Amino acid sequence: MPLIDAHGRRHDYLRISVTDRCNLRCLYCMGDEGIEQLSHSDILSYEEILKVVTAGAELGISKIRITGGEPLIRKDLVSLIERIAAVPGIADLAMTTNGVLLPHYAAELKKAGLNRVNISLDTLKPDLYRKITRCGELKEVFKGIEAALEYELQPVKLNTVLMKGVNDSEVIDFLKLILEKPLHVRFIEYMPIGDHDRSYVDHYLPLSYVEETANNAGLTLSPLPLPGGAGPAESYTIPGGRGTIGLIHPISKHFCDSCNRLRLTAEGNLKACLYWQDESPVRPVLDNKKALQGLIREVLSGKPVEHQMAADGICGSVKPGSMRGMSKTGG
Repeated sequence: MPLIDAHGRRHDYLRISVTDRCNLRCLYCMGDEGIEQLSHSDILSYEEILKVVTAGAELGISKIRITGGEPLIRKDLVSLIERIAAVPGIADLAMTTNGVLLPHYAAELKKAGLNRVNISLDTLKPDLYRKITRCGELKEVFKGIEAALEYELQPVKLNTVLMKGVNDSEVIDFLKLILEKPLHVRFIEYMPIGDHDRSYVDHYLPLSYVEETANNAGLTLSPLPLPGGAGPAESYTIPGGRGTIGLIHPISKHFCDSCNRLRLTAEGNLKACLYWQDESPVRPVLDNKKALQGLIREVLSGKPVEHQMAADGICGSVKPGSMRGMSKTGG
């Protein structure tokens, strides 16, 4: 019996956070003081993760995304990719990364069975990148993008969180990236997640801003069929584009009615919705596949019809700090 929730939504997608640690310190992801890191014993082992993947695959999970923190800083991650790719029923295996370490691992990841990557990139300006990430070097990310293209971890998507007064002046520069390379640039609305994030109201912009800016520059966005693994993105191209533009509106135009994903946090909690606090630990049932599958169904049965930001009505009413930060959940 497929994984269908109480609202008729079929679920075939599991996002797995393999670590809460990161080699960057992005402003919207964690506070100045960083995060209180989980101990090694608190984080699921690869064997434990595989038990969840195998149980989920038997219930109809066919898509897996590896997230963090930054997943590539976890030791021997390539071995986990290889083992997940071999699980019967898993047809699509992706990863979200900041791209800094991709030049070192892209070839191995592709060989192990990783299909594609999403690379977080919020600015094309080296100084601003250093400010947003508190320590990163933009040139290292571009090396990662080149490595992903070289080893065909495609479609290569760039995730760009749009922030008023921060990177909103770069919309056209991001659009023009797809004229140069077969990249898929995805603008994402700024979301108020975690206790540290108190600047949401000052920096939030609806993605209608991207469409208006493109039209004013003569780069009209033309709707396209969704590329592989597009998820909630509305997909467009511009004249001469080799890639696509994606718009992801979790706040101004939420996509809850088509949500097909579950999440597994680094310490082993199943979440049916990123924007609700409810979560259930898998460790107590990991050695009993039937019980584990029962827990997966139980978690799914409690999935709300829409996320908390949608339930609160307008974006300005959302209260930051109502749930764990993104680095502790997995994007």
